[in-house]
Parts: sequence; C-alpha cells; structure tokens
Amino acid sequence: MSATHECACCAPVSLEPETPGRQNFSAVYAEHRQEILVLAGSALIFALALIFEGAIERAFGPWGGRVLFAVPYLLCGLPIAKEAVEAALKGDLFNEFMLMFGATVAAICLDQMAEAVGVMLFYRIGELFQDIAAAGSRRSIRNLLASKPTTANVLRNGEVACVAVESVEPGAEFIVRAGESVPLDGEVLSGVSQVDQSPLTGESMPVAVAAGDTVMGGTLNMEGVLTVRATKAFADTHMARVLELVENAASNKAPTERFITRFARYYTPAVVALAFLVAVLPPLLGGADWRTWIYRALVMLVISCPCALVISIPLSYFGGIGAASKRGILVKGGTVLDGLTHVDTVVFDKTGTLTQGVFALVVIEPAHGVSEDELLYAAAVAESDSNHPVARSIMRRAGEGFVRPAGAQVCEASGKGMVAEFGGSRYLAGTEALLAEHGVSVSENDRQGTLVHVAKDARYLGCLTVADMLKPDAEAAVAAIRGQGHKTYMLTGDREEVAASVAAGLGLDGYTAGLLPEGKVKALDGLAARERVAFVGDGINDAPILALSRVGIAMGGVGAQAAVEAADAVILNDAPSKVAELLALARKVRGIVWQNIFMALGVKGLFMALGVVGLSGLWEAVFADVGVALLAVLNATRATRQ
Repeated sequence: MSATHECACCAPVSLEPETPGRQNFSAVYAEHRQEILVLAGSALIFALALIFEGAIERAFGPWGGRVLFAVPYLLCGLPIAKEAVEAALKGDLFNEFMLMFGATVAAICLDQMAEAVGVMLFYRIGELFQDIAAAGSRRSIRNLLASKPTTANVLRNGEVACVAVESVEPGAEFIVRAGESVPLDGEVLSGVSQVDQSPLTGESMPVAVAAGDTVMGGTLNMEGVLTVRATKAFADTHMARVLELVENAASNKAPTERFITRFARYYTPAVVALAFLVAVLPPLLGGADWRTWIYRALVMLVISCPCALVISIPLSYFGGIGAASKRGILVKGGTVLDGLTHVDTVVFDKTGTLTQGVFALVVIEPAHGVSEDELLYAAAVAESDSNHPVARSIMRRAGEGFVRPAGAQVCEASGKGMVAEFGGSRYLAGTEALLAEHGVSVSENDRQGTLVHVAKDARYLGCLTVADMLKPDAEAAVAAIRGQGHKTYMLTGDREEVAASVAAGLGLDGYTAGLLPEGKVKALDGLAARERVAFVGDGINDAPILALSRVGIAMGGVGAQAAVEAADAVILNDAPSKVAELLALARKVRGIVWQNIFMALGVKGLFMALGVVGLSGLWEAVFADVGVALLAVLNATRATRQ
C-alpha cells in the first residue's frame, strides 16, 4: 500500500513509487497520444490500400487506388509539408522536412504512390520513436526539477503558516512532517527522522538526522516531525544551486555537437547537388532514361537526411548529463563530458576532498606505566578550554562523561598547545617544544599526523596522534581512476610528512605539499604544461584553480559556493569515487557518439551507392534512413543507463 501524508499546503508525497514500466508507458502515451493515433490510423489505411490495391483499381480505375493512398499520405505528410514551407519562407531550403516532402512529391509525379506514403509514414514513425527516446533521457532531470520545494510550514508566534520558500529568511523556524520535502537548507532543532537525499546526491540509503544535524532543501523527510532553523535563503540553498546547474547544462554544447550541426549545413546542400547531377547528367550525356535516373536521385535524397546525426548526437550528451544527475553528479554541459575524455591526470586537493576535513584521535600511546585512561584524562584537562580542531577531537574521544574539574585554570601557549593548573598539578598538552619549556623530555615518535604530547608536572604521560581521516572510498577511487589509465596527483597546503603519508596510503603517482592558494595555481600550471589535467577540490581557495583547469570538479556537498560556481562538474555527496564514475561515463558517452557517427555515415554511404547503380529503391531508402536513425537514437539512450 502506498503511504502518503496530506498537508494543508503541501501536495501529498508518495513514499512508494508506481511501477516504473506502467508509469513510463502511461506517460509516453499521454504525451504522444494524438501522434500515436494518427500514425496507427495511417498505417491501417496504408496496409488496406496495399492489400486491396488491385481490386480497387479494377472497380474504380487507376484513380481509386491513388485516392486511397492519398489519405494516409495527407495524414502523415501535411505536418511535414507545413514545416518544409515554413523553413523555405525563412530561407532554409536544405532541411530534413524539405528533403522528405520534395522526394515524396517527386515520387507521386512518377506514379510511385505506395513508395511516397511509405517514406512519409516510416519517417513519422521514426520521428515518434526519437521523441520518445529524447523524453526518456530527460526524465531524470525533469524529476529533479519537479522536486523543487515551493512552500514551507513556518513557525510564527506558535502558529504554523504555509508560505512560499522564496519568502523565508535565514533564521526562521519551520516544520517538516513525514512525507514532506525539506524546503530549505537548515539545522535540525528537534525531532528524529530518516531523510532521503537521493534527489540531490543519488544515494539511495536514507540518512538519520536528529537535533544538531543539518538537512538540505529538496530532500525527503521519511518519518517523524522535524523542527528546522533555516540557515540560508532559498536562492542560496544547495537545491537552488543544483537546479540552476541542471537548467543551464543542456545549452552548453560539446565540440562534437557543434561540429555535427555545422556538418549538416554543408552536407545537405552537397547531397542535393549530387542528387541533381545524378538525375540530369546520365540522360543528358548518355541518353539514359529520365524516369530511371530521377527515381535514383530521389532515393539519394531520402537516404541523405542527416537526422540520425543531428538528433542522436545531442541526445547522447543529454542522456549522459541525465545519467550523471542520477548518480549525484551535476555536469555543466556536453563540453565537460568531451573534456574529460582527453584528461591524462586527475589532480586532487587533500583536505575535504580525499580526507574528511575533520580531525580525529587515531592513536593513544601511553608511556611505560601509564594507562590509556590516565593519558586521555590528562589531555582532556589541558584541552578543556580550547576550540582548536585538535582539542575538539580529544574532547570527543574523552566523551560526554568528562567534566572539566572545578577550579582548573587553563591557558594557551600560542602555537604550542595548552597548559592547565589543577589540584596543585600542571597538565601539559601540545608540541615537543611546549614540554621542553617545562623541563619534560619527550619520547621519539615517527608517527604521521599531528602529535599531541601530554605531561603531568615533570612526568611524561605519552602521546596522542590526531589526523585528518581519509574518506572511506578515497583509496578505491584512486585505484579506479588509475585503472582507467589516468595518473593521480595531489596538491595540498599541508605539511610534507602528512602529504607523503596520504600519498603513499592512497597510491598516488605524485604530490606537492606546503602550497598556498597561489602556489596551487602555479603548480597546476606546471602540470598542465606537460599533461591535460582535471582538478578536484572543495574549498574557497580552490576556486581559482578549478576555473583554470581543463576540467574542474567541485565537491558540492559541503564545498564552498565559489568552488561550486567555478567548477565544470559538481559531486553532490563529496565522494571521491564519483570522479571515477564521471570519467567512465564521459568515455561511454564519447564512444556512443562516435559509434553513431560511423554507423550513420557508413550505412547512408552504402545505400547511396546502391541507389545510384539501381540496386536499391525508395523502400530500401526509407528503411535505411529511418532504420539508421532509430538505431542511432536507441544507441544514444544507452548513455542514460547507469
């Protein structure tokens, strides 16, 4: 049973989707109902005319059969004729509509009524299948755009008011009930629930949220009631950025798309000129039969229609963009997919890209005769009044049960650590230099990461290792990228020893450490002079390098707004493994594009040659044209599949 929730100002949201096959068929029929009925009726009349042509002509004469064939021709051909005339009035004489209309009119003049109807009918059927395929490739993007929240249940003076999301200011509190979309980015104030983030990130696993957690606008509250404080206006939310990227993506054409568009402008007039020569030269020069060579020229015109290329190539890129959005990757146009296929090296930022950007206490190493609990307690006492990320990681490990001792005096030794006085004892937590200043010698330690040495009075208690943890999929992501034949490199502002440890752990091909933002730009310029690079980053300081790289990929989940705007592609869940998926998808789309180009030109060239020597007629021509177009479109739809 489908679970829904009724809301006074929000449409009910089904938590159990319809069966995809039933939903898709009904949507296709509803969208193309009139076209399907016209073509079905035309096909039926055409079939009857073919079957009973002889009987009708015997009963009513030659014109009886022509009149019966005229009915499906007019049903299928009038829209084509209208398009051809409108294009001609605008000065465009070499388009697919003019080719189809002109060829069929000439066929009728040659008393080839059945062939003329066949050309129009199968051309229209091919167009219908192309439209259906294009609609399917747009479905994922339409679903994303449809998930845009429109209203929010805002709390005002203890009352709930339903208002437009655009009017909600940062700081306002709103209610999100089970089954409703979260309207704005915000922080959960109360309530516990599971949130479906798949419309934005492509991840099917719901995320648990409670007080203190953040939620993104456009996600779905699966259960429970949440009270949320808006942290951004709608125009600045994650969802609004995603919608803007999606809406602009289709207009950014790939070089191959632009080439095919230009190619069609020259190809069609050239074929028309060639068909004209085929029609007139043999009769004029060799005394051949005019009817035979005009018919062969018509065959060339029907075959020559470039719709297989003009339709399937953009559809391939659009399908790739749609498939990427299903994976939680926003691509700003087909040109990005093309660019990714030429990348030699993928360059990563470290913090927040390959690592989580959150310090964690990874090793507790007490000195001889000291317990882990004693070491951790002493460190927590010293760090209890610090907001430094290292101190926070230690306090998290100490747990909520730790209470700062009453009367403890805590102060910071700038750049070295923390000192606490309590119960007549002095607690130290920080660098080796801090302990040396207080006469405490430190045991040697070759661990990688930030080391926090701890002492109580003159006694060394041990060492804590705090590190920025790698993302769970970072190692697999690097391995997958290298498996595709790309090199991997890292640019970071972190210390040499930390960068070396991360690079070795992930199997990177190289790294440069200790870089300021301008240093990153210079380092990337040096790499780009030798190789074609893509850069993956997340921070505000990565925006310049994202804009300068051949392809810039931003981590958009928690990434800075400037980085997202400067990038060519945005990974919505911050997972490095998505980079490998994007590279593989770009290669797949590129392969489909070139398959369609070679298939279309090869088949058309073959049947043109056969038509010139009289081995194929209009029937073969229409099947060659419509058939290759359908094959190209069906091949293009492979780009939409994950």
